[in-house]
Amino acid sequence: MRIISNFVCGLDVHKKSITACVLLPNQKHIETFGTMTDDLILLIDWIRSHNCTHVAMESTGVYWKPIYNLLELEPDIEAYVVNAQHIKQVPGRKTDVKDAEWIAELLKHGLLKPSYIPSREQRELRELVRYRRSLIDEKAREANRIQKVLEGANIKLGSVASNVLGVSRRAIINEIIKGNIEPTKLAELSKGKLRKKKELLEQSLNGLIGPHQRLMLKKQIEHIEFLEEQISELDEEIKKRTSSFEEDIRYMDSIPGIGRQTAEQLLAEVGPDMTRFPTANHLTSWAGMAPGQNESAGKKDLPKQGMGINIFGVL
Repeated sequence: MRIISNFVCGLDVHKKSITACVLLPNQKHIETFGTMTDDLILLIDWIRSHNCTHVAMESTGVYWKPIYNLLELEPDIEAYVVNAQHIKQVPGRKTDVKDAEWIAELLKHGLLKPSYIPSREQRELRELVRYRRSLIDEKAREANRIQKVLEGANIKLGSVASNVLGVSRRAIINEIIKGNIEPTKLAELSKGKLRKKKELLEQSLNGLIGPHQRLMLKKQIEHIEFLEEQISELDEEIKKRTSSFEEDIRYMDSIPGIGRQTAEQLLAEVGPDMTRFPTANHLTSWAGMAPGQNESAGKKDLPKQGMGINIFGVL
């Protein structure tokens, strides 16, 4: 069996501890370290003291990231982050005590396939883009909560104005929060196309809203304004980090259905270097858009429900 190195280290990574096993010619060393920064520095020094050339660990949650951040600074060490499912599929002594040793054995004999880990700059951009996406989703959820409060007060504003956060609708909600609930006066706040529906708008605003509902609307609007401020700050930071790829973003933005935010998200997830994807099929497979065609006894094993695009769940 091919041996890629006689100086390897396997790491069994947990939230509060790391078990490390170094395999050398005719020697084996096992140590346990904590997960604080000082402990990780000791771990790297311990690995370096044994002249290890390869280190492997499972992609366990986010716990592998601090270790990888230090290992990638070592020019003489090649770090592998391996899909945990892949290790489980390789038969062997997979127990809690033997995890680190088994990972080291698989690494030594070239039986582990490392996951693609983007550069530090791309990983940072990914984190910013993904966090912005979570804030945008939370903003949408808060808008839905506003709609529920209005419906509970028999205010059918959503039947007339579809965008709960539009200029006219937000101005109307702010007046309702202040206690101004006269439908005619509220309808006067409408702008643009909504003014053409003024009579219908007055009817939709004739409801019964209580003090607790006005309080809820006030807090929900404040939360949305806070989220908008945070999203705006992230937009600026992401724009700075993608300034050198402005032409690529402009090209993607020209594709129907892809706006600037989506273009930035694609750039952060896939990266600017497409040479690691020999063909478009390789990219779609990596992104989780090419379901497997497994067949046994004349029956096809169809992909499970929900197995669609997965580019935002990769390492």
